[in-house]
Amino acid sequence: MWRRVAILCAIAMALAAAGAVTGGPGGAKGAPEDAVAALMRDPSLQAALAGVEAAEPALLDDQVAFTEIPAPPFAERVRAARLKQVFEALKLRNVRIDAAGNVIGERPGLAARPNLVVAAHLDTVFPEGTRVKVTREGPILRGPGIADDGRGLAVLAGVARSLDRGGVRTPGTITFVANVGEEGLGDLRGVRHLIGHELKGRVDAFVSIDGCGHGITNVAVGSRRYRVTFKGPGGHSFGAFGTVNPVHALGRAVARVADFEVPRSPRVTFNVGRIGGGTSVNSISEEAWFEIDMRSSDGAALASIDATFKGVVEQAVRQENERWETGRVGVQVEPVGNRPAGRTPEDSSIVKSALAVNRALGLPARLGEGSTDANIPIALGIPAITVGGGGRSTGAHTLAESFDSTDSWKGTSRVTALVFALAR
Repeated sequence: MWRRVAILCAIAMALAAAGAVTGGPGGAKGAPEDAVAALMRDPSLQAALAGVEAAEPALLDDQVAFTEIPAPPFAERVRAARLKQVFEALKLRNVRIDAAGNVIGERPGLAARPNLVVAAHLDTVFPEGTRVKVTREGPILRGPGIADDGRGLAVLAGVARSLDRGGVRTPGTITFVANVGEEGLGDLRGVRHLIGHELKGRVDAFVSIDGCGHGITNVAVGSRRYRVTFKGPGGHSFGAFGTVNPVHALGRAVARVADFEVPRSPRVTFNVGRIGGGTSVNSISEEAWFEIDMRSSDGAALASIDATFKGVVEQAVRQENERWETGRVGVQVEPVGNRPAGRTPEDSSIVKSALAVNRALGLPARLGEGSTDANIPIALGIPAITVGGGGRSTGAHTLAESFDSTDSWKGTSRVTALVFALAR
């Protein structure tokens, strides 16, 4: 017990030094040190953290159970039903699944506001039919989605249990959310609906638990995603030779994308992730398509590469039509994803609180950037960050994904302390 008390005292000192927390979860730039210290001496928080390490084996069982329920893109409903049961067992209030498929449960505070939303995403990148069985080798768990975001979902439930174990009563309300649509072409649809409709005007701060480690993401990397489809008349590869070919036009475009020169600062990335089309090896295709993802945390840089990309596609079509005698290739550039870029300032209360908690627990206190559910609230001016759920992972977004649970309980402690600090 002395160890947990020491940790709480350290948190109090670190938060006081950061001038964080009170006065609202996102807006305050500072707060009296005595108020912060008094907050962190709360016996209920000490009790909540005291049981986290002992509860970690059961939390890991949850992590495995959640991961072994398939949740391919746009088909998260079975996993959502399980999280709804968990939320109900935790005695959260007003548990429901909204129109987008998000699972929502409320832990009322002494007042309805401020309302802190704590979320983890239900979906994985893996298509329907993927084998999602998890294997264990000592502290190592292996299975697709075990870290991203099986870990986040487990910690989401673990935080609620920790608060109940300590009998914690927060001044503000905490809304727990297991949301859909974070990965791939989901385009953050779950959080878009949550903030734009289900909880419109009622989100005062937002914390996403995504993946592993102890990172703090306050910079939102934006992305533009397109499906580009080339179409032509098609024909026999010998008999119709000389006819425009959508596959050739696609090849011209992709080759030029591969030669893009992008700055290192601000960082800009691009990737052609999927490609398809054609009928047979001896047919001139009638259709060919590819999907592209372009990213940057700088909105102007993202707009620039977007414009360059569209120019390249037009050039590829023009050159294909000029090359051959018969037919015309046309193209459709369809947006399939648009994640906004943005930043939660380093001097905001939510960021300072997260850094202070990390320092107090002896964890790395570094800020980073990423593309997560927090992009949406950040773009709307809502104080928001994304944090890891502890432990370590390798092979994210591959079938060989693994999670090392050594000391992973520290992630649950970190998120519990952070939520306690922000829910006021």
